[in-house]
Amino acid sequence: MTPTIPAVSILLAGALQSIASASSATAGLTVHVSGTGTDLLSAALVHSRKATANGEVQKSTEIVELDGDLEGKVLYQVTTRIDNRRGTLINTGDQVFSGTIAGSEPVMLHDARFRFEVNLKTGADSGSVFLGDHIAGPRVRCRLRVTGTGKKPDGNPTFRYVGTCTFARR
Repeated sequence: MTPTIPAVSILLAGALQSIASASSATAGLTVHVSGTGTDLLSAALVHSRKATANGEVQKSTEIVELDGDLEGKVLYQVTTRIDNRRGTLINTGDQVFSGTIAGSEPVMLHDARFRFEVNLKTGADSGSVFLGDHIAGPRVRCRLRVTGTGKKPDGNPTFRYVGTCTFARR
């Protein structure tokens, strides 16, 4: 018996989804990504601290662990600006992601445009990530929105991320 058109469509859609998931190297493929992460703040290496009129500027190196569609680690060289008068903390700097994206081959990507903001009064934090500078592996660019979800008992911040990653055409 020959499957009906809807059954063939469902089978074909399922097969295409499996192919896209298994091989993210498909030319021009954009995938929606999501997952969680932990900033290993308790192990941060603080390089310098400088008092300012309203707070402090700190430069440090940290590691972030990512789970979900992005699976790997981020080495994060961060400049933290704390403004006690405004009640804000802003992180900028450079970061390199090393890992996989939606089951891809290993990739390394750099980002010098990220920005994370924390409201020191409420603890709410959010940010944007732009992993676009190719270092190794498949050519891919990711744009992510990050939202804080609290802290682990050891004080390390946790977060959720959502966004898109686009693999370059070959």
